[in-house]
Amino acid sequence: MPSTITIAPTSAQPLTANRLGYGTMRLTGPDIWGEPANRPEALQILRTAVESGVSYLDTADYYGEDITNRLIREALYPYPAGLVIGTKVGATRRPDKSWVPYNRPEQLRASIDNNLRTLGQEQIQLVHLRLMGHGPVPLDEQLGAMFEMQQEGKILHVGLSNVTRAELEEGLQMGPIATVENMYSYAQRTTLNLPHGVNTGGEEVLDLCEQHQIPLIPFFSLLHALPKADDKIAEIARKYNATPAQINIAWLLHRSPLMLPIPGTSSLAHLRENLAAAAIHLSDEDMAFLG
Repeated sequence: MPSTITIAPTSAQPLTANRLGYGTMRLTGPDIWGEPANRPEALQILRTAVESGVSYLDTADYYGEDITNRLIREALYPYPAGLVIGTKVGATRRPDKSWVPYNRPEQLRASIDNNLRTLGQEQIQLVHLRLMGHGPVPLDEQLGAMFEMQQEGKILHVGLSNVTRAELEEGLQMGPIATVENMYSYAQRTTLNLPHGVNTGGEEVLDLCEQHQIPLIPFFSLLHALPKADDKIAEIARKYNATPAQINIAWLLHRSPLMLPIPGTSSLAHLRENLAAAAIHLSDEDMAFLG
């Protein structure tokens, strides 16, 4: 099982990251809103993650709002060599904490400028266009604005998030798609309807990602209910003296060499537990049993 992954391997500026990243969304307050309950611990989680070998951080300026970007900068700036920070645009939050599209070209540009400012960067290494339902803004108009900012040097690599197979195919016809970020876990592999919108599953795009050497970054891999204690994943967890959550992470890492999980947590203890999952080596028989 490879320990690293290459983002945009055929580009002039590929990026390399260790295959277990960290998603920062859970560092915010309740409902992904406001400051964390324990700010010193949130900062320590970021520092510990990087010190422990995490080299990919996932964030968005609509987490908080702007909370995770500011925490990343406070904890880690000046950023160590080799650290890849990926952010997302295409959505925003209302005062009632709802999630709404923010995907007109001028809005996407405003989001990129805000991310650059709050992260303290001159160029963002990786930006995912989060699809929230196109509404009046077609995908080619949204993605066209992203590629335009890439040409300007504000973005190094462009990815897509919450994307269907048809949307990924359309995106690939427009330009290089570096990564895909979709919901994916052992327990939830296909599209799921949630109160704040539809989350597209990773299973329907994984083979297409592999065909084009596109890393798949699974989100919400630990958020939704893991199988019950009598399910197969619990049996494998007992075999390795691990938790079902750790086996879920290990399963993702073994599912494809192009998988880059980003399990998030607001607990330093859980961070260490998640990171330990990278050392669990599932056998072919384990993977066949899990399905």
